[in-house]
Amino acid sequence: MHPHIKKLYSIASKPVRKIIGLMSGTSVDGLDIALCNIEGTGTDTKISIEHFETVSYNDDFKKELKSIFAKKEIDFEKLCMLNPWIALQYAAMINECLKKWNVDKNDIDLIASHGQTVYHAPKSLHKKEKFGNATLQIGDGDHLAVATGIITVSDFRQKHIAAGGEGAPLAMYGDYLFFSKKGENRIMLNIGGIANLTFLSGDLDVSKAFSSDTGTGNTLMDAYIQNYFPSKQFDKNAELASAGKIHEGLLNELKANHFFHLPIPKTTGPELFNLNYLSAAQQKSGSKNLSHPDCMATLNRFSADTIADAIKKCFPGKETFVIYASGGGMHNPLLIENISTQLPGVEIKTTSDLDINPDAKEAVLFAILANECVAGDTSTFKNIATGIPSVSMGKISFPD
Repeated sequence: MHPHIKKLYSIASKPVRKIIGLMSGTSVDGLDIALCNIEGTGTDTKISIEHFETVSYNDDFKKELKSIFAKKEIDFEKLCMLNPWIALQYAAMINECLKKWNVDKNDIDLIASHGQTVYHAPKSLHKKEKFGNATLQIGDGDHLAVATGIITVSDFRQKHIAAGGEGAPLAMYGDYLFFSKKGENRIMLNIGGIANLTFLSGDLDVSKAFSSDTGTGNTLMDAYIQNYFPSKQFDKNAELASAGKIHEGLLNELKANHFFHLPIPKTTGPELFNLNYLSAAQQKSGSKNLSHPDCMATLNRFSADTIADAIKKCFPGKETFVIYASGGGMHNPLLIENISTQLPGVEIKTTSDLDINPDAKEAVLFAILANECVAGDTSTFKNIATGIPSVSMGKISFPD
């Protein structure tokens, strides 16, 4: 038996595995690094976060990434070079965190790296008949493994597409394994650049679980701020949006896209929801000269409306449920207020109420996927909804 396979077998046989989960989302603001202790697999999974840190990207990193991010036409040589370069930046961030945490790399079993999505192209968006769903994440797993000396599981989304999904959102798998609770219907709402939700039934019936993007979360608001206020990355505490008034005409145009009428599950990205999307909606609604506060107030309400509308579609009857929020949008008070106003009687908590740091949740979920890839099986997710294939995801890279 090859020594690498022996080591994987040994890791899979451990009662507890130390896994570093990595997540860099469409906000392109930093790398979430979560060192998790994971016991068991499947519905017996137990998790504790030993360390967590978000390492902010410097201006050079952001500039290089944004030169190819979510664009149809790019410098292909730059894409080719960024694939290993980003992995090496990640590796340096991990090595620095391990040093800071006083953790020996030899004590880490696996790295679970989502990579950086640079383009997401579900068929519902590209509409080219002979092509299927597609997505691309860069940050090569082999470079990451060699530069850290740690076995790395990466590129999770390709198997999901190969098995009939859209490559996103993958949250449902980890959400079901870790956050399901008997007797409570739950919506796990993650508000990143793109917002997504997972429904978990209180009767623990996996066939009822599903996950879907709802539309824009922070991506349009952040893009607007970064374009018109270059010294800022986002609308901190919704200060600008709170000073404005909603333009109903613009709001209606923003909500008119066919994406919002597609059945769940569905996915999207900044390839659709970007400043060109906003500009087209302003042109149609005659709101080109809208003030910055009014535009931000409208964008904030747009995200809230589409999130709330998606949740309402999940519960057309009188079912009770609790929302557990995570992601950067959770820190936007006006966004949460706008969502809450449209869902009277619904309690909105955060995953901190479930003992998981809400800023770390996405990184933790990929640690769970790596744990399942190495030590689990696919039996939990048999015979569930279309678009949620029962597969193990991730490609394994060895450090030598």
